[in-house]
Amino acid sequence: MSIRSISETYPRPAAPVRTCVGCRRRALAADLLRVVAQQSDSSRTTVLPDPHRRMPGRGAWLHFDPECLAKAEKRRAFGRALRVSGETDVAALASIIVASGAHVSEETRGGHLS
Repeated sequence: MSIRSISETYPRPAAPVRTCVGCRRRALAADLLRVVAQQSDSSRTTVLPDPHRRMPGRGAWLHFDPECLAKAEKRRAFGRALRVSGETDVAALASIIVASGAHVSEETRGGHLS
C-alpha cells in the first residue's frame, strides 16, 4: 500500500477534535472550552477556564453548557481527566459557563448584546 492510498483511506480531520469530559461527545476544539487544574491548598484543586489555551499543565475540554458541567461534576471527570486527587472546585468555571449560556440564549432570542 502506498502512502497516497493510506492518506486517501484515512483522511486527516480539518481541525483538532477533542472529547467533552461532561457528555463524552467529540467536537471541534474551537467549540469547546479548555480547563486546567490549579492547586489552591493541600486538599483542594481549583478548575480554571483556559480560553486562550496557553496555561501550563494538563488540560481537559468541556462544552459551554451547564448540563455538561453538571455531568462532569457528577461523574468526577475533572479529577480523572486532569489527573489530580482530592476535591475539585469548579465555582470559577461554573460562573463562566453560566455567563456564556446567558450570552448564547440572548443571541438565539434575537436580543442585542452590549
